[in-house]
Amino acid sequence: MTRAIRLRRAFVAMLILTAITAALPFSQASASTTEESTYSYVSRTICPIDWREGRWHVKQLIRCTAAHWNVDADRALAIAKRESGFQPTAFNGWSCAKGIFQHLCRYWPDRALDYGFRDYSAYNARANIIVTMKMVKRYGWSPWSS
Repeated sequence: MTRAIRLRRAFVAMLILTAITAALPFSQASASTTEESTYSYVSRTICPIDWREGRWHVKQLIRCTAAHWNVDADRALAIAKRESGFQPTAFNGWSCAKGIFQHLCRYWPDRALDYGFRDYSAYNARANIIVTMKMVKRYGWSPWSS
């Protein structure tokens, strides 16, 4: 009789543990999605400049986003010129850095997700520039200091 009781207790404990384990990731995911959508959403009407038309347009996009997030536009332009020459397809094979502001490959996916550009490429100049401006607004230019 005691063996049957132990088996039932073990079964109930396993069910409770399974229920708790199944519930935790869902609640964390829904909380982060809510948090992410309130902070990181970037409206398409913010600086709607088509960066694909050339370097001049990339520079205009940098100026516009810098003004929107109250970041020094001249410094942003100087760093973008140094990092990529305003080329959205710039790539550094030695460090694996991509795009206008040369985000490192290993950091880009998390940064893009955190700042509202989930699954965007670092070669998308709009995503690269806006992510950079939001990062600079939050942390300053230290990742790009020489």
